[in-house]
Amino acid sequence: MNSTTATALPTTFAPRWVAAMLTTVLGTSAGGGAATALGELDRQAGDGDFGTNLTSAFTRVRDEITATSPQTFTAWLTAVSRGFLGTGGTSGPLFGMFFRDIARCATGDTPTLTELADGLAAAVATVQRYGKAQVGHKTMVDALVPAAQALSEQAAADADPVRALNLAAEAAQAGALTTRDIVARRGRASYVGEVARGVLDPGAVAVTLMIQCAAAAASGHDGPVDTAWTH
Repeated sequence: MNSTTATALPTTFAPRWVAAMLTTVLGTSAGGGAATALGELDRQAGDGDFGTNLTSAFTRVRDEITATSPQTFTAWLTAVSRGFLGTGGTSGPLFGMFFRDIARCATGDTPTLTELADGLAAAVATVQRYGKAQVGHKTMVDALVPAAQALSEQAAADADPVRALNLAAEAAQAGALTTRDIVARRGRASYVGEVARGVLDPGAVAVTLMIQCAAAAASGHDGPVDTAWTH
């Protein structure tokens, strides 16, 4: 994903950005074929239900949005969190807590880049605490940690927020790609050992696609993001 410098977007992220991000995520999951690709990765390295669970989660997210009509950043991300918390499997609760922590980052109606970076860092810490995973264990953490580090560095440098998100997305993708050659030490893939070597971790791919969607939405892109790299 190319870094983009924008002058129209302020240093705070308005609720409309979250709405656009979710539209992009939903489009990528369904129309962009991400759910199918993630399900195939999970079939090769786990029990094959990840794509189905992700689709179910976003169905619940849509229901939450319809029921609550969110108007603030916190309300939007809380709807996402509830959608995932109501989903089965191991990843549903982890994603739910992840989005819950990000939802809490804003002190006002919208977060600043620094607040968003702090929220992402807190969310990653929660995932690591409950999932017991570190970088190199072939999990979503392999993508999340470099993304959080990149966003924190950009926030500290008072960077343009669109550029910051693009760099975080690039870092996430680079981290996700490293999982192809790792033997898993956590998650379902750890049960199959060498069989999962050569397969990207679906959780790492999923969070990368979500961060890419966030960056794309901030850049004004309203269609599915490219998923070709996931194959």
